[in-house]
Amino acid sequence: MYLKHFGLKEKPFSLIPDPDYLYFSPRHSGAFTMLEYGLLEQNGITVITGDVGAGKTTLVRLLLKRINYDELTVGVVNNAHGSFGDLLEWIATAFDITYEGLSRVGLYRNVQSFLIDEFSKGKRVVLIIDEAQNVEEKALEELRLISNINADKNQLVQIILVGQPELLSVLRKPTLRQLAQRVSSEYHLEALGCRETAAYIGHRLRVAGADRLLFDQAAIMLIYYYSAGIPRLINTLCDYALVLAFGSNAKEISLEIALAAIEGKNIGGIDRHRKPSQELERVRLALNKGWGLRIGPTSSEEQ
Repeated sequence: MYLKHFGLKEKPFSLIPDPDYLYFSPRHSGAFTMLEYGLLEQNGITVITGDVGAGKTTLVRLLLKRINYDELTVGVVNNAHGSFGDLLEWIATAFDITYEGLSRVGLYRNVQSFLIDEFSKGKRVVLIIDEAQNVEEKALEELRLISNINADKNQLVQIILVGQPELLSVLRKPTLRQLAQRVSSEYHLEALGCRETAAYIGHRLRVAGADRLLFDQAAIMLIYYYSAGIPRLINTLCDYALVLAFGSNAKEISLEIALAAIEGKNIGGIDRHRKPSQELERVRLALNKGWGLRIGPTSSEEQ
């Protein structure tokens, strides 16, 4: 509804993961490099973690766009959960392997046969499990059985586990040490900093066709503070701010409009009581001193 008003060709802050809009911050570049390294070096298991909305799924979608499918057969399991039997069925579905009516042993045999057949065709198999923190501990441990399927010195399947920080806690458990020892590459995707948030907003606006930033400095700082640099939350606040600006016939998102967007978000993942990092605290102090706001707890520096 606001595209023509701001001279945009499409929505810049959609919540749908879109690799065309991916902003390669140093953090995202590092995570993607680790994904590519895991494939290139034929590592057994690669683990990528990050907070909800950090951009993990977008990175996976970009990887899927760049993969050479002449050499690799890729299966993706989204939102897996439950027992190993359930996970095996999800894996079979990802690779179009028959599983109806089979016992767990029979299903495992079919998966094994599929991996061997693909290897005989000169293709490596990559299994990507997104939201892997939802997989039960027992299922994760038994996932090791699949990673053990080898042909001479060749590993028939590479596994990429993508999940929220809880996945790290699970993999550190003593009961999963054998699986953890097979993790060759890992990366934790941190949130964006304030300058990166500004660059991120500018990047998405340019991709969407904007010829200017649209958000003033204070508005960006405020959005950074309340999103804590999480890309999905940045998108939520920026999109709502554009709607409010359109409604008031404003051509730029000012601090006042950004404040209204934040005040209007009672749900949507905005945490007004999170413990701030050093950078978040510096931004909060700057907003309070420079623009006369009163956000967050008052410190001795502001008295």
